Amino acid sequence: MQSFLDRWPLLIAALWWGGLSALSFVAVPMAFAVIGNPALAGPYAAQLCQVQAWASLVIALVILMWGRLQRLKSAEVTARWVLLPWLLLAALAALVQEHGVAERILTARSTGADLRLWHTLGSVLVLLQWLCALRVLWWFAQRTQTPSATPN
Repeated sequence: MQSFLDRWPLLIAALWWGGLSALSFVAVPMAFAVIGNPALAGPYAAQLCQVQAWASLVIALVILMWGRLQRLKSAEVTARWVLLPWLLLAALAALVQEHGVAERILTARSTGADLRLWHTLGSVLVLLQWLCALRVLWWFAQRTQTPSATPN
């Protein structure tokens, strides 16, 4: 049981990164390829991106809370936790994607906004979440591989 308690953050980080990878690089492009009509595929892809953004936000907050508990329980964990900026950046990117960019992408054609600009910005935010999730996963994988060493 202790092994699971030590490694569940690794599992969560792997699911987070894998889910981002599957949705961003497989499901969304495949939706546009299979459906064929961007006006029909767009709202479907937006729903996938919405799920992805909320998952990033929730997982980042769960790992942040886990890190806080670890710092309270053990003096061995460094006071300056290396994952903090990555988790905050992922959560911020998810919030900006969901509340700042997604609606503009969906309404760009009807409002005359620059669809390419908003789509590029949304893609950058998704890539940023993916990179943050990868960094978190890498840290946990390194941590569980060598339990006696403190990862950077």
